[in-house]
Amino acid sequence: MTSSSPLSRSRIRPARLPLNLLSLAIALSAMAPMHSALAADAAQTEATRNYAIAPGSLASVLAQFAAQSGVLLSFDTSTLNNQQSAGLQGNYSVQSGFAQLLQGSGFSLINTGADSYTVAPQVDNGSALELGATTVNGIAQDAEVYSGGQVAKTARLGVLGNRSINDVPFSVVSYTAKTIQDQQARTVGDVLLNDASVRQSAGFGNFSQVFTIRGLPLTTDDISYNGLYGVLPRQIITTEALERVELFKGPNAFINGVAPGGSGIGGSVNLVPKRAQDTPTRSVTLDYASDNQVGGHIDLGQRFGEDNRFGARVNLARHGGDTAIDNESKSSQLIAVGLDYRGDRLRISTDLGYQKERINNGRAVVYPNGTKVPRVPSAKDNYAQDWSWSELEDTYGMVNAEYDLNDNWTAYVGGGAKHTRENGVYSSLYVGNDGSAKVGFLYPPHDEDNKSAIAGLNGHFATGPVTHQMNFGLSGTWGEQRSAFESITALNRPNGNLYNPVQVPRPTNTYFGSDLHDPRIVGKNRIKSAAVSDTLGFIDDRVLLTLGVRRQTIEVDSWNTTSGKRNPSYDKSITTPVYGLVIKPWEHVSFYANRIEGLQQGPTAPASGVTNPSQPFAPNRTKQTEAGVKLDWDSFGATLGVYRIEMPNSSTSTLVGNRLPTFSVDGEQINKGVELNVFGEPLDGLRLLAGATWMDTEQKKTSNGVNDGNRAAGVPRFQYNLGADWDVPGIQGAALSGRLLRTGGEYVNAANTLNIPAWTRVDLGARYGFKADDKYITLRANVENVANKAYWSSASTANNYLTQGEPRTLKLSATVDF
Repeated sequence: MTSSSPLSRSRIRPARLPLNLLSLAIALSAMAPMHSALAADAAQTEATRNYAIAPGSLASVLAQFAAQSGVLLSFDTSTLNNQQSAGLQGNYSVQSGFAQLLQGSGFSLINTGADSYTVAPQVDNGSALELGATTVNGIAQDAEVYSGGQVAKTARLGVLGNRSINDVPFSVVSYTAKTIQDQQARTVGDVLLNDASVRQSAGFGNFSQVFTIRGLPLTTDDISYNGLYGVLPRQIITTEALERVELFKGPNAFINGVAPGGSGIGGSVNLVPKRAQDTPTRSVTLDYASDNQVGGHIDLGQRFGEDNRFGARVNLARHGGDTAIDNESKSSQLIAVGLDYRGDRLRISTDLGYQKERINNGRAVVYPNGTKVPRVPSAKDNYAQDWSWSELEDTYGMVNAEYDLNDNWTAYVGGGAKHTRENGVYSSLYVGNDGSAKVGFLYPPHDEDNKSAIAGLNGHFATGPVTHQMNFGLSGTWGEQRSAFESITALNRPNGNLYNPVQVPRPTNTYFGSDLHDPRIVGKNRIKSAAVSDTLGFIDDRVLLTLGVRRQTIEVDSWNTTSGKRNPSYDKSITTPVYGLVIKPWEHVSFYANRIEGLQQGPTAPASGVTNPSQPFAPNRTKQTEAGVKLDWDSFGATLGVYRIEMPNSSTSTLVGNRLPTFSVDGEQINKGVELNVFGEPLDGLRLLAGATWMDTEQKKTSNGVNDGNRAAGVPRFQYNLGADWDVPGIQGAALSGRLLRTGGEYVNAANTLNIPAWTRVDLGARYGFKADDKYITLRANVENVANKAYWSSASTANNYLTQGEPRTLKLSATVDF
């Protein structure tokens, strides 16, 4: 089986040990790099190091100690959760640390070999049972994930490093490879749909996935890969090589630095690649999706050498065929290779990838061009032109290294690059009230080359009763974009129809920008930053105060695509602080609050028609204040948060008399919201991924005040998710799942004269896993949009177009682990 841990997995092999004691909980060495290096030999178990583990349940404390000391541990979670531990403070070896934690508990430690241990009730010598080579069949529960394995307890938070979600003053959720596999999620967008604060739309002039988080857009260009910006495929990112999809909700300029594409103000996403496990990974999946999408995925992983120090993970995937939308077809290819080395102090990893996506007759976006929003067509209808297509090809790679300077300090460095080749011919519809439409045309070849680098130092120490987790970080991204276009003027758009699609010839009366066969450079960007932070722990780390600051510089050169003329350069620097507080008054409860900012490149005034032509403005600074509570009952968790985001907007206001207007950044959009999330396994055999978001928005100081008080376009009043996964009683390995998505109505334009209604979608699924001839086989079936509901899924927040929801889609797969 494929493990959900980023570093390692191992089977526990006890013999004649009472089976009712073994609900396995393997604590893996994938905690923050500042805390641990992997255990490599028996001598390390005798070495001492400093530990500062807060009081809690005995199960939780044991798991933390095992993870920090780099050993594998199994125990009966439910039994140990009934006991409390005072934690562990001071210098201990592995053996002495376990002895201290288990003293007086009635449990003892048993060495199972290869740096693996199990905890069992103490027994008399006469009845002690010897451990042998029998394998106990059970679910290996990663200490880093909630029960059920769908959501992880840790995430990588940029410069702060890998952190426990309940110890940080932010709203974070981390979806695992198990969630991806069981839901047959093909893209990152499929995974993010599990969170009620996220919805998805199509891109502007292409088929990219654009995510709206807390009412603000995030493009795929601004998703990070192991903390690096600018190295992932554009527009669409597949999931076969991913171990985690980590969602950070809220502005994040301090955490990650400025996103190169300027989006991600309402939240960010970081992707974690798969790594080879101690147990070899050999998995083959064959799948089908309606109407005729067939494909497969091979996942191979192996560790080599002394102490399994070298690892290799290879993921190969290919899919293709007709989709559930009439006359639409898609194909995708993925090659991803992950190599890593883990030594006593040094850890190195490299990830190389190639992804190619092809879409023919992709269903277009719709621009309302009348006094009302057109009625949505049938869910399967396709109003694209037969000459429309898109091809996206990305080659990317990165290298990361960590080195433990001592037990308290870790230095890290990373770098990556990618090359993108994007080509396609796109159609769109500008639709009137009755469905009559004009057909748009765009051919925009695009090349892109990016480089990215990070470096830093993480450490922990104490000053008297106060603990410190210090972080120093540097980051930089360098990008170059080459583009051209062929388009058509509004007057020359041919006639079409939304409800009775008309195929028109590919337009020939077009105009051009740049050279279609050799696009010229249209943009160069350089974003550099330096950050420092300290998380101070008080009262045995029950109070955690995070303070930090990041200095960021944004440099942009751009050229007019049509004329080739250089635009005014942009070169601005700004400092963004962060303040965060976590208070843990009880074992399972954490209160949190934060004040954090987001950054975007500031606008430049138009070259004419205003009193301040070509004036560049400082980066737009978005401010968030948030507070909430997190609950963690080991097997499941919940969060409740309230936030307010203030985002500046540009406006043009007319002065007294007949003078020209002045361009300014006096406008403001305010998003206020309440978020509730529940995840994990609150009842044995029942797993939940559920949540709700309520949002209120307001525009202020708009141009001449015409939209003051209106709601922001593209932001629903509410979004609900209710997802459940249930083990069928009496049938081992069988489970049923269901998900309900409910999204409120939203305005299409800033004037609030056009709006789309609320919509509801229901998904159902089932799976069955069984063993046959030493191979584990899992059969999965999922049906998305069971009722084949036709709905406008979203309105673009910036360009006033509509994206239609996907039709009913059946997904089938068979996975063999051997």
